[in-house]
Amino acid sequence: MSVIKTPVTRAAFDEVILPIYAPAQFVPVKGKGSRVWDQQGKEYIDFAGGIAVMALGHCHPVLVDTLQKQSEQLWHLSNIFTNEPALRLAKKLTAATFADRAFFANSGAEANEAAFKLARYYTTTTISPYKTKIIAFHHAFHGRTFFTVTVGGQPKYSDGFGPKPADIVHVPFNDLAAVKAVMDDHTCAIVVEPIQGEGGVMPATEEFLTGLRQLCDQHQALLIFDEVQTGMGRTGKLFAYQHSTVTPDILTSAKALGGGFPISAMLTREDIARVMTPGTHGTTYGGNPLACAVAEASLDIINNPQLLEGVAQRHQWFVAALEAINQRYHLFTAIRGKGLLIGAQLTPKYAGLLRDIIQAAAEQGLLLLSAGSDVLRFTPSLIIDEQDIEQGMAKLEQAITTVIG
Repeated sequence: MSVIKTPVTRAAFDEVILPIYAPAQFVPVKGKGSRVWDQQGKEYIDFAGGIAVMALGHCHPVLVDTLQKQSEQLWHLSNIFTNEPALRLAKKLTAATFADRAFFANSGAEANEAAFKLARYYTTTTISPYKTKIIAFHHAFHGRTFFTVTVGGQPKYSDGFGPKPADIVHVPFNDLAAVKAVMDDHTCAIVVEPIQGEGGVMPATEEFLTGLRQLCDQHQALLIFDEVQTGMGRTGKLFAYQHSTVTPDILTSAKALGGGFPISAMLTREDIARVMTPGTHGTTYGGNPLACAVAEASLDIINNPQLLEGVAQRHQWFVAALEAINQRYHLFTAIRGKGLLIGAQLTPKYAGLLRDIIQAAAEQGLLLLSAGSDVLRFTPSLIIDEQDIEQGMAKLEQAITTVIG
């Protein structure tokens, strides 16, 4: 029996989907590599990558083959049983990182939720029942569950839902003095993105991260790195912490981990993980064979020196093209980021045109993202062709001239 597909258009969104998104007016239906096609057959170059998810582009043949083969073997068991893909993936992730243990879920928010729960559970059961404070940063983003959205430093996402989870403190990003002012022995964890994504592609300084590590060690607190967006090769290392001398106690990963298939992971050390026992946390779908098989294939491809070196090369191509555009139009005040997480901040004169530029780019056949209110964000495939970059940048320049004249 075949599935009957009812014809739909973009108008259906406004009729049947909860109105929490404002998607583009076109509907993509096919993707291959760094190209996407909509219902009308129009082709787009993809510089958005599903918000840093499509690290290997659309429909990578190895991931497609892996998913097809696993789909004929085992889809789901729940965590009443374990499964081979989950065990293989956990072994490879721990072998490639500081961690000894992994927990799998379905989204970055769930991985962060697990990380925050683990941090509080660890400190309250091993050090003090009053050690519950979490320090996070303004403009951070950690997910949309009520706990994670409260830890995220953007009230616009957490206001309006009633009383918020308590004992969460926000301070300015990259301001070590501000952290010191609120750090005390009641602190259970500091949560930080090595590069703030939604906050405008703002990298943490090495001095800042080193200071956070020292403060956590001094106060018996845990350092959590949210690498949902920066992980899986996005910055030119498997994880962004590997660029620095700082090692976190807990790390979260999602987005590119499954190459487009929903999966997330929380990684931590044995001494922290062992406080958890059966029943202290859980998930029905987390670690399912389909997701873990695809993630293992994605990890095998990405965790390769040649691919990671290619990310650095592509970073240079993007930045050179953006600087050339800037020389002609004086559009950006800063171009920042690492690897293929790049932000171009618009000057105050043009900041109000961010959405117009993104819309004009789509009309030219280019998919772009924003980060905050005044930053163009680029999170393409880690293996995007140089020709696609050149053509995409030409489309961006055409969009800019359309908007600013």
